Amino acid sequence: MAPVGGAPRLVLLFSGKRKSGKDFVTEALQSRLGADICAVLRLSSPLKEQYAQEHGLNFQRLLDASTYKEAYRRDMIRWGEEKRQADPGFFCRKIVEGVSQPVWLVSDARRVSDIQWFQEAYGAATQTVRVVASEQSRQQRGWVFTPGVDDAESECGLDNFGGFDWVIENHGDEQRLEEQLENLIEFVHSRL
Repeated sequence: MAPVGGAPRLVLLFSGKRKSGKDFVTEALQSRLGADICAVLRLSSPLKEQYAQEHGLNFQRLLDASTYKEAYRRDMIRWGEEKRQADPGFFCRKIVEGVSQPVWLVSDARRVSDIQWFQEAYGAATQTVRVVASEQSRQQRGWVFTPGVDDAESECGLDNFGGFDWVIENHGDEQRLEEQLENLIEFVHSRL
């Protein structure tokens, strides 16, 4: 289950809706903590890589926020769900291979099974972080409701999860976001 080698001291599992700012928040944290201390892990990367291989697509173009990725998003979601049903830990195991930093920021936990896998593998080192943003803020970042995407488990699977350890409000108030990031950074330092 867990990778061979040193276990992480802290695993922060970030979740949130599309355009809530999950990547922005995890990248901000990594830039402040340093890449030697903290790794950003994306569950979507191995999914997109495997999907691109099996479907003859450009993996790099599936990684960016492009219309290319959006054209394949629904089918990628369906395909990823099939993989997870066969093996719920498939993508989780892939992203932790060879990671040596003591702090892991998983930028895109989307399902209860993702959280369960990390909790079972790393126990008390695992914390959940929900990034929330108003619909208006998300729309200003380019979000448009897409049926079959925004109402699918990949977007809604953690809506009723409840007990997140941390909630980061990212509605566009930079000062408020900064205060929340500082609190989280203090917590990270307490675990090192």
